[in-house]
Amino acid sequence: MRKLLVPAIVGGAILGGIIAGATIAGAASSNSSSYADDRAAIQDLQARYLFALDWGDANTYASTFAPDGVLDYAGGVEKGRKQIHDSIEQFHQNMLKAGAGSNLRPSATRHNITNMVIKVDGNHATGRAYWVEFNDNNPDRKAQLGAYGHYEDTMEKIDGKWYFTSRKIFNEQLADHAAGQTNPAW
Repeated sequence: MRKLLVPAIVGGAILGGIIAGATIAGAASSNSSSYADDRAAIQDLQARYLFALDWGDANTYASTFAPDGVLDYAGGVEKGRKQIHDSIEQFHQNMLKAGAGSNLRPSATRHNITNMVIKVDGNHATGRAYWVEFNDNNPDRKAQLGAYGHYEDTMEKIDGKWYFTSRKIFNEQLADHAAGQTNPAW
């Protein structure tokens, strides 16, 4: 009996150690993220930003920025979530006023983002992407290209979530916000 008990105890201890080691390794890997995980989270950030912009959701829009984030766009440079929120809220109110008094349904704007280039370095990232804006702001409410340009972003992962620390918006319809002749995507 004793001959059987010792190997069973030793075997159980070894198996227990393997299971414990695997559990610890699994927990450690779930606390870190891969490039694919970070890229997916950054792409989600980009999409949430654009949905919030198109639906005039200033709260969600501002929440895509770090607390001290900077938005540099045709309307100026906004610093911090409150300024960013207030700017987008005003933009949305101006859009609503522009369509007021018309018999037409309110016009809609939809932004799309393409050609994302993202570099991740730990909890920091830089990104470049094209954006295109379509709208139906015309008497027939037919789709039309409104504007296009590109973004130049810096981002930071704070408490496991990605935020814009700065976003510069280039707009090819505006001479003072058009891109230069150098490829911005490295």
